[in-house]
Formats: sequence, structure tokens, C-alpha cells
Amino acid sequence: MESRMHKIYAKQDKRIALKVYEGHFATPHSHITHYFDMTTLRTRASEASAVAQELSSHYELSTVVDTIICMDHTEVIGAYLAEELGHAGIMSMNAHDTIYVVSPEININGQLIFQDNMAPMIRNKNVLILMASITTGGALQACMDCVNYYGGKLQGACAIFSAVSKVNGTSVTSIFTSSEVPEYNSYTTRECPHCRAQKKLDAIVNGSGYSKLQ
Repeated sequence: MESRMHKIYAKQDKRIALKVYEGHFATPHSHITHYFDMTTLRTRASEASAVAQELSSHYELSTVVDTIICMDHTEVIGAYLAEELGHAGIMSMNAHDTIYVVSPEININGQLIFQDNMAPMIRNKNVLILMASITTGGALQACMDCVNYYGGKLQGACAIFSAVSKVNGTSVTSIFTSSEVPEYNSYTTRECPHCRAQKKLDAIVNGSGYSKLQ
């Protein structure tokens, strides 16, 4: 699998390199032709800071952000993003004049939840969702439903990579899109051409990473 890896670089900042693996992968919502490894982008301070700077540049001064919800282990990026938005003059309605950076838990039913001590950081707050990648939009929709359930006010969604530009009316801002990987495709299990050709899965992937099957 490693032999099929290549890198693509962000147009505006060459410090941001996305590792791309071609193959047959299964996500919780679909089968995909490419896996994007964002481990270092999410964990190295210098790269996470560069990602945050790039994402923050897409938001205007009129945007109000009180809380950033971090999905896919993007908390390091989220902290830098909060800092960048503060430097850019992004308004916050919080009494403490700052931005909360939080992550939901997943209960035994696979639902996103916030404990009672965390819920006030969502309720009546202007929320920005941060994800590593968005393929079909299913995971983003689940997070949007969670924000709505806890009474938050969704202001937008952003990701390092997104194959979609909008989910249920909410615009998605991303550094990389499928235009950088024109061969990229996402399929349902029934529609997957690799499955029809009886090609085995290379790995099972999710927001945490991948587990090789071969």
C-alpha cells in the first residue's frame, strides 16, 4: 500500500502536503478509490498551524464563531484555528470573548453526544465544524444534527479535504477538493466497481486512520 502513495501540495502553502493512497477502501459510509492520510497534518504543530492559517483565510470578519467542533482528531488544528480566527478579528458572542474548542463523544448507539458540562458550549453558540475529510457528507450531516439537537447555531463547516462543496444547504470550505485528485470516486457497496470485480479491500478507513486488510 505504501508503494502507491504520492503527495499533493496546497496551492497557497507548500507546507501542507496531503498523502494520497490509491486502492480499494471502505469507510463507514461508502467505498472509495483513494485514502488521504492526514496524520502529520493533524498532529505536527507546524503543519497543523499551517492548515489552520489556510482555513481561517476563507472566513470574513463578519463571521461569528463561538465554538469549533473538532471531528476526526483535529483538535490540534482546532486550537490553532481558534487562535487564527481571533487574530483575524472574528467576532465571538461568548462572555469570555474567546472561542471554545470541543469534540463530541460517540455513545454505544453510534450517536454523537456532549456531556452536560460540555453542552453549554454548544447551546445558543455560533458553531463551526472542523473535519479532516468529507467524502459523502454522511459524517458531517451527523455532526450537523448533533449541533441542532444541542441548540447550536451552525455557521459553517471546513475540512482539509472535501469531495462535496455543500451538505444539506451548508457550504463546506476545504483546502483540497476532488479536483486535485480527478480519479477519486466514492461508491455505495452495491455500486463499487472494485467489489464487482472481486478486488479485495486494501484497508478499512475512518476518521482515526486505516487498518490494512492485506
